[in-house]
Amino acid sequence: MFGVIDGTGFEVIDPAFEACLIGHARVERLWTGARWVEGPVWFAAGRYLLFSDIPNNRIMRFDETDGSVSVFREPSNNANGHTVDRQGRLVSCEHLTRRVTRTEFDGSITVIADRFEGKRLNSPNDVIVKSDGTIWFTDPSYGILMDYEGERAESEIGACHVYRVEPETGHITIVADDYVKPNGLAFSPDESVLYIADTGITHTPGGPAHIRGHHVAADGSLSGGQVVADCSNGVFDGFRTDRAGRIWSSAADGVHCLAPDGTLIGKILIPEMVSNVCFGGPKLNRLFITGTTSLYSVYLNVNGVSPV
Repeated sequence: MFGVIDGTGFEVIDPAFEACLIGHARVERLWTGARWVEGPVWFAAGRYLLFSDIPNNRIMRFDETDGSVSVFREPSNNANGHTVDRQGRLVSCEHLTRRVTRTEFDGSITVIADRFEGKRLNSPNDVIVKSDGTIWFTDPSYGILMDYEGERAESEIGACHVYRVEPETGHITIVADDYVKPNGLAFSPDESVLYIADTGITHTPGGPAHIRGHHVAADGSLSGGQVVADCSNGVFDGFRTDRAGRIWSSAADGVHCLAPDGTLIGKILIPEMVSNVCFGGPKLNRLFITGTTSLYSVYLNVNGVSPV
């Protein structure tokens, strides 16, 4: 459903945000009818976007050429976050099967990770691929806390970590083990910093609701981990960076735009709680926004980091 939607707009907190906007561009609702949408990922070659409807156990497909939305995969094993690897293949986090998978060009599914040291993962949530082909993903426990977005179960690992997978060997390493509920993650444009959201406040009173930044070493190890920004409304769930290093993150009242130092400079207001975002379109200047029941988008005067 196209058109300008009530409750949408822009909130300029710092004048620097105005340079990110196009004066006449407005937020559009592209589709509605989900229970909880997540994990948008752009496929440039086909000009389409995939996104998850987790409780409905399906992956949806938005076609930019004609505006249609259809079911891409059902059942989806309660898939959540997605990304595209350097070969253009879909990489997905699945709550129900507690694994990270890759969809091959022939449609077959390859399991990238489902266990660490013999123990089942919790419920992989979000995933990104670095330029060297390594796969990085978060593993909070949301998919095993209830049956709504996965299947209730006890954690075999007993904690929630962030992992890196070597593409050639499949070797899995814990890169961060001091998170309550690691969630969205993204690299800075030059991949020198890995940003990770912690949404621990959702199940721990007074818990974290912030994004932290880690320095990335040549061997893939992380250091630092200082808090970059605390969320002022809800939690930072999924997010992406643009080519200038700004962070565009989901929040309870829409999308928050953070300067590279974490300063909140503006908001894209959405009338539903936002879960995630990604840049798409031929020029990567269209921000796709997954908001509870609906898919939204807005054209911006910025460009996302490629590949998204």
